[in-house]
Amino acid sequence: MNKNIIYRPLAPQDYQAVIALGNFVHGEGYMDTVKVKQWVEQGIKDQVNASYVAYDKDKLVGFRITFAAKQWHIDKWCSPVKWQVAPAHVCYFKCNTVDENYRGHGIGSKLLKLAINAVKKQGAQAGVSHLWMQSPGNSAVKYFSKCGGTLVTQHPRRWNELEDYICTLCGKDCHCSAAEMIILFDKKFV
Repeated sequence: MNKNIIYRPLAPQDYQAVIALGNFVHGEGYMDTVKVKQWVEQGIKDQVNASYVAYDKDKLVGFRITFAAKQWHIDKWCSPVKWQVAPAHVCYFKCNTVDENYRGHGIGSKLLKLAINAVKKQGAQAGVSHLWMQSPGNSAVKYFSKCGGTLVTQHPRRWNELEDYICTLCGKDCHCSAAEMIILFDKKFV
């Protein structure tokens, strides 16, 4: 493992590598050029980009996409009455993806810390995410909990309604559950 991982804000030149890694890890159809461009734009506020990439030399080994507060849609899969922070001050951690050969080395945590520092500059006080509970060993929820996240509620079949998404476990008819979790930025991890 190269300890010289380079972290920087996600930029257009990263899109194709981000799409390839995202679709490999999360399932075909999860990302495309239109989605990644829109998602990155949703994370830029006051000239601060809250989405990051991690490279080992020229190889993309991880990325984190984060939406700025007020720049994402609070849908039926969200429970803002349980957040303890006004929704106008809550960002959304869209996705954190790390190449399987680089997991367990703190890359995901570092990407999250960078994103939190960015959204705090944008005025956010907390961040919400939906974590894939069927990840191997429920590692997504464990990682987010270790980083200060607390469970808000669970949402069965969270990704079932997404068009063009093919779950790596279930195929087109996804039955996976999401753990809606929140990180309050006045807590220790940040």
